[in-house]
Amino acid sequence: MGIHYDYKSTRGAKAMEKQAKREKKLAERRAKKQAKAGVKKEEDNTIPIDQVITLDHLTNPDKK
Repeated sequence: MGIHYDYKSTRGAKAMEKQAKREKKLAERRAKKQAKAGVKKEEDNTIPIDQVITLDHLTNPDKK
């Protein structure tokens, strides 16, 4: 009866540990994915929405 008693009494704690481990891995994956996406966003050269697009924005190669 020792093994079965031990299993049932620690089942909840083990389930919580597994859930915490899953959430930790998921958070790490999300952070890694956001870090990758953040690098791409920094390279994007878009004009902010509040600025008016002028001919200078479109034709001047020196402005970035």
